Parts: sequence; C-alpha cells; structure tokens
Amino acid sequence: MKTLKITFIILISSLVFTSCVIDQSSVYNYDSGISLDELLQSKDLWYIDYNQTQGDDDVRFMSLAFTLSFINGKVYANNNLVGLGNVGNGYGDQIGYYGTDGTFLEIDHDLDGFKNFEVIQLSTNRLKFISQNTNVSFILIGYNTNEFDYDAVFYDNIEYFLQEYNTWYKTETNGGVENDFDYENYLAFIPENRNRFLSSQDVVGTNLDTLIWDFSGNYEVFDVQGTDTLKVIELDYDQNGIEEFELSILSDGKIELYHIASDTTYIFEGSGQIIYKREGNLGETKIKTPQKRFKVNRKVKTLKKHIKKISNRAKK
Repeated sequence: MKTLKITFIILISSLVFTSCVIDQSSVYNYDSGISLDELLQSKDLWYIDYNQTQGDDDVRFMSLAFTLSFINGKVYANNNLVGLGNVGNGYGDQIGYYGTDGTFLEIDHDLDGFKNFEVIQLSTNRLKFISQNTNVSFILIGYNTNEFDYDAVFYDNIEYFLQEYNTWYKTETNGGVENDFDYENYLAFIPENRNRFLSSQDVVGTNLDTLIWDFSGNYEVFDVQGTDTLKVIELDYDQNGIEEFELSILSDGKIELYHIASDTTYIFEGSGQIIYKREGNLGETKIKTPQKRFKVNRKVKTLKKHIKKISNRAKK
C-alpha cells in the first residue's frame, strides 16, 4: 500500500464505500452490445461491499475476499489487506476459473468447486451477485486500478487489518503526560476472536516468541463523525479500565494511537504478517485460512477537538 494520501481520501472515500439504498427502478440488465463476460472484464477490481450482503447463508470464497477480478476466464481474489495493490499486479491470487451464459455466471473455485450466480447490473459499476446455490446475495463495486482507493479499503475494514499481524510492537512515544499505557509495548488482535486483544509490558526488543501477555480484554472500533480517515479504538482491560485512542493508519505496517486522556501519541509497527492463501511455501511466513468477513455496524464518536489535532499532524 502506498503512503496514505489523507486529503485525497477525504474527498472520495465517502463516495467509494458508503453503503446506499438501491433504487430498484434503476436496475437494468446489460446493454445489448455488451456481454456479461465483457462487463466483468470492464473493471480491474470488483470490491465486495460485504456490509450490503443479504441473506442468512454464505458462499465461502466470497466472504473471504475483499476484491475479485475476472480476466480471460480466470478468477483472482485479494484475501489480504496488507500488500493489497501489489500481489498479483494488484489482482491478488488466482482462485479458479469462470464462464458466463447470458446473465448467469459460473465460478469453478479451486477448493469450493462450482458456484453459480445470477448477475444483475445495478449501475455502470455496481453488480448484484445472487447465489443459485445458497440463500445469499452480494453487492460488488467495480474500479480500475488507477482509480481504486486502496487506503479507503483499509479504513473500511480496519478490524481485519489489525488482525493481519501476529504482533504490533511500540516504536515511538511522543508528548503527553505519564499514564499506564506507557508501559504497554506489545499488542495482538486475535483473528479467531474478532473482539479480543492481548497486551504485553515486556521490554522493546524482546523475542516475539517469548512474549508474556500480561493482559487480555475486548476491544471495539468506532467511526468518527465527519471523517472516514480516522477511527477510535477502545481497549477494555477488564477490571483495569478502558483505554481510548484515536487510530490512524500510517502505512500497511504502521499505525498511530493517540491516547485521548493523556495527549500522548504512540506508533506501533506490525510483525509477523499472517498470509491468507490457499496453499504455498513461504518459508517462515505463517499461512492461515482467512477469517470470514462479517457485517460491521460501528457506533459513531464525535471528537471535534482531536480531529483538528490529527489533521495538523498529518500535514507535517
């Protein structure tokens, strides 16, 4: 992922990934001069807006992927956020093959076998995939790589991003007054339990395999009113209270936590990226089956004072 382009994201991210109500009167099928295959290949990436998923069932590979691409009969998927835009020239890994027949799409997935969808075109870059095998439908939004806002995807799916590293370790502490979190040097967000985190006070430089996790608790991410490029995260240390931070993404391996109560800024970097891939040998890199995505209905925080503070820091 490129260095975040904060001002650029603010202008377009609300248009890119904000869920909207579909006006059924605007639903139409393909122009007579274009086939379904041509339509699928007209965009480099189809972002799966999982929050608009309907139905109480599932298609496994659809709920694992952030994007799909359809290129000359082959299907590609990005299952990881870290490295999004670089893997497979931006398309991700090949996961199978596809064919079309009128308005119907058949995908032969490497692991899941044949899955069939009816495809309804909702607009020039918005499709509805209706599963013919299960009771579920998906909304996909199409983009070319030169217009796709990779950074907005990170903020839209920030819970998954935090889980894509085995450990986050503190590299900087700036400003503020002394507080208990000064002693927390390592964090981990557990993929198997989407609301659980671990925290360690081991000194910086400790071998990550020998870390002692001093605390565990639940965490929650909040949207911030007035911006799509800032989140609030609360770490609930159970009986030790809640630590509240403004959360900013600096790169796909670095985050900033601004401790609201103490006015302290912490920088954490990720270590041990968890690669979500079907198969392969990546040496010491840990390979896991990706966690299925879930609908996110975040609460909203109002932090006018600190939004200004974040903006000033971003311009430096």
